[in-house]
Amino acid sequence: MDFNIKSGNPEKQRTACVIVGIFDSRRLSPAAKAIDAVSKKYLSNLIRRGDMDGKKDQYLLLHNVPGMIADRVLLIGCGKEREINDKAYLRIIANSVRALKETGALEAVNYLSELTIKGRDHCWKVREAVKVTEHILYEFNELKSKKKKNRRPLRKLTFTVPTRRELPESEQAMNEGRAIANGIRLTRDLANRPANICTPAYLAEQATSLAKTYRSLSVNVLDEAEMKKLGMNSLLSVSQGSEEPAKLIILEHKGSKKTQKPIVLVGKGVTFDTGGISIKPSPAMDEMKYDMCGAASVIGTVSAVAELNLPINVVGVVPTTENMPSGTATKPGDIFTSMSGLTVEVLNTDAEGRLILCDAITYSERFNPAVIIDIATLTGACVIALGKHASGLMSNHNPLARDLLNAGEEACDRAWQLPLWNDYQQQLNSPFADMANIGGREAGTITAACFLSRFAEKYHWAHLDIAGTAWLSGSKKGATGRPVSLLMQYILNQIK
Repeated sequence: MDFNIKSGNPEKQRTACVIVGIFDSRRLSPAAKAIDAVSKKYLSNLIRRGDMDGKKDQYLLLHNVPGMIADRVLLIGCGKEREINDKAYLRIIANSVRALKETGALEAVNYLSELTIKGRDHCWKVREAVKVTEHILYEFNELKSKKKKNRRPLRKLTFTVPTRRELPESEQAMNEGRAIANGIRLTRDLANRPANICTPAYLAEQATSLAKTYRSLSVNVLDEAEMKKLGMNSLLSVSQGSEEPAKLIILEHKGSKKTQKPIVLVGKGVTFDTGGISIKPSPAMDEMKYDMCGAASVIGTVSAVAELNLPINVVGVVPTTENMPSGTATKPGDIFTSMSGLTVEVLNTDAEGRLILCDAITYSERFNPAVIIDIATLTGACVIALGKHASGLMSNHNPLARDLLNAGEEACDRAWQLPLWNDYQQQLNSPFADMANIGGREAGTITAACFLSRFAEKYHWAHLDIAGTAWLSGSKKGATGRPVSLLMQYILNQIK
């Protein structure tokens, strides 16, 4: 998709379609008023007759509007003007893109980016509009023998700003939105590919390909023999039941001085999770290909950082493996010594994500990080607690937690903080090892984070449980690309 930014009056746009808003109670937006003036009340007359009243999700396509150079004018219902908040704005933009797809227009100029939203400037509106547009246009059909093709696919979309003074900043915001959208698309593609294609080796190949694309990136992939030498027995305990060898992928974006401490992102990359010997029930087990969404989001985020060539150091660490039952698989009750030296009793082999993350967090210490953020589809308990709307957030450093929460609000990719009190730690007690890998039924999301916190005591660390937000089930099954937007906003805010 080709995105552009411009300023100018709607009646002067030589394009296939101009998009403007209509508010509830039949009120015209400023751009719609401009068209109404040159068309001698053409829009007002239509609205007065009841063709449209501006309610949410309404749209009306007009051809040959008097006084307009554009072929078409698309009216989008915006609801009540005073009720347009962040979420409503994203919905309005999404509705305009869906309606635009049905028109067959190859290009359009969208004036909805000029709508007033409390607390949001033109840069935010442009950046989010680009992201939403790409999200709506996304399709995953690469494995279908007969691909559905749009008769006339949308190729170019221009968003507007009120005056030329806003153009430079808005163009930068557009570029940020495009890079983030590209990172989200990469994340969704990786997650949507089936586990017979997207293996640990495949993820390593994708990371290597990224490093060849962007000069700022370097990649290192550790195999099982190298991990064994490092003492990463907790990670390897998960892979030992699979014929697919585990990998540890390290992607480094070097955008600043060597002395600048990097942001380290650690992503859970279980490319298929059967549960191991503690095997999962068969319904919806196909969705366990999504258990590498943490890894995919790290790769997508680092890709977006590299595309923008941001002046900051970022490291992505991806422990990736399958979790399979076999004669060599880890058994409940087995005990392993992690890279940190702490011993873990594996009471449930389906609590495997924390076993690979803990060694990856320990490995990340060598980068002397400013912060470590791990991202994982870790617990079903998080889905029960927060549903699909918010990612679970726990941290050993409140300022880091606040920065992530604020970034989530700004990027419309929200998280919710759960407590990480010492009271919960005792649930991990084991009579035979330093800790168990599960803490019982109560507070499952929190005890999983408590487990990880024991390996992150030396650094400011946060954990994002994305089990409820990384993908959708049902008729709209597919990866969402979250929390790439949150992570990118956090990184951009650190630079600013």
